[in-house]
Parts: sequence; C-alpha cells; structure tokens
Amino acid sequence: MYAALDFPHAAAAFGASFLAGAINSVAGGGTLISFPTLIWLGLDSVGANATSTVAIWPGTVGSAWGYRKELRGADPRFLAMVVPSLAGGLLGAWLLRFTPPALFDLLVPYLILSATLLFMVQEPLQRLLKTADGARHRSRRWFVGSLLFQFVVGLYGGYFGAGIGILMLAALSILGLDDIHEMNALKVILGGSVNGIATVYFIWERMVHWPYVLIMAVAAILGGVGGAGTARRMGRTAVRRVVVAVGLLMAVSLFLKAH
Repeated sequence: MYAALDFPHAAAAFGASFLAGAINSVAGGGTLISFPTLIWLGLDSVGANATSTVAIWPGTVGSAWGYRKELRGADPRFLAMVVPSLAGGLLGAWLLRFTPPALFDLLVPYLILSATLLFMVQEPLQRLLKTADGARHRSRRWFVGSLLFQFVVGLYGGYFGAGIGILMLAALSILGLDDIHEMNALKVILGGSVNGIATVYFIWERMVHWPYVLIMAVAAILGGVGGAGTARRMGRTAVRRVVVAVGLLMAVSLFLKAH
C-alpha cells in the first residue's frame, strides 16, 4: 500500500527529482537519488523503480533538443542501436513486472552499489577504452558486438535504470567515438529509448504511483534547466562526489533495512 502524498512526502519527492534532473544534465546518475528516495517515502521497491523511471523520463526530451545539432551529424549506424535498446528495455521492464517485491528488496542494495561503483570508474573506463585501435573498432565485428552489448544495457536499464548512461558511453567508446558531445547526444537518445519503452510498459501494467510521477516529472525538468546552473558552478568533480556519496549511503542504508 502506498504512503499518503502529504506535503512532506511531496516536498521530499520534488527536491530529490529536482536534484536528479540537475545532476543528470551535468554528470548523470540522478536516478541514484530519486529511486531510493521513493523507497524511503513508503513505496515498495518495484513500484519505486517504475515510478522513478516514468517520472525522470520527460527530462530526456529537453536533453535531446539540446543535443539536436550533434544528432543531425551522427553516423546512422549509431542510431541503429535504438533497436536493441528498445528490445532490451522492454524485456527488462517485463522481468521487473514479474519480480516479487521481496526479492527485488534484497537485490536493490547490490544494484545501487554496483551502479555507484560503475559511476566511480566511468572516466577511467572511458580513457581505457579510447586508447585502443580506433580503426579496428569500426569493423563489422565490433559493431555487431556493440549491438549485442547495447541489448544487455537495455535489459539492465529496463529492469533497473541507474548507471545505464555509463554503460552506453562505454559501448560508444568501443565503436571508436571520441567526441564527448556526440557521445552524450547519442547516450540521451539510446537511454531515452530504453526508459521510454519501459515507461510505456510500466504505465500499461499500472505499476506507477501517479501523484509522485506528476510532481517528480515537473521537478526533473526544472532541475535539468535551472538546477544545472548551480551544478555547473559546483563543478563536475563536486557533483560526481555528491552522487557517489549519496549512492554509497543509500546502498548501505537499504542493505541494513533489507537485512
């Protein structure tokens, strides 16, 4: 049973989503804040994951518009990765639908911890992948491998969305991209595809708590526009440290709660 949406609950959800929107516009990883907040506000873990996914997705539209210049010049083969993104995202959402909340409660701390650790090694991972032979990365074999990898990313994202942006940047690095703006533009489209198809499924299966969705969606959009300025003044390193600290804190606290 969902907790009542009184003013303290609404204010906490709004604040978490505003911060998530700002962080996503600068560093990514905002879901590590919005999702655990919903659990602490009284939603079960499956409902919190579905609600967070639906609520944060509208911010993708604004990001895609902001990257429209980079997207117009993108290689069509990268846009082909939308197909495995949609397929993986739908399968992941379907698996979440049939995961008992009690089981997901046990998995959540480990999923958050894994996403946080992945977030921590994002930049070293990108640097490592970019040092390899770029010509080799443009071969058909590497492209097919990246499509399969993107399917796995979509599967993970449909099931549990935190950290998929980091995985997609890795996939694009494997394909030989080195322009971070182009990579972020494609990440927005591919991540939006994964979360978009999951959003449709969650709504169809009535897995979301709409009072939270409406408040959080507005907050995420405002956070992406207005909060990004504050986040940029803080600097990318400071923002990343906030995400890591929150992720680790949430993982530990939810682990103690589950056990």
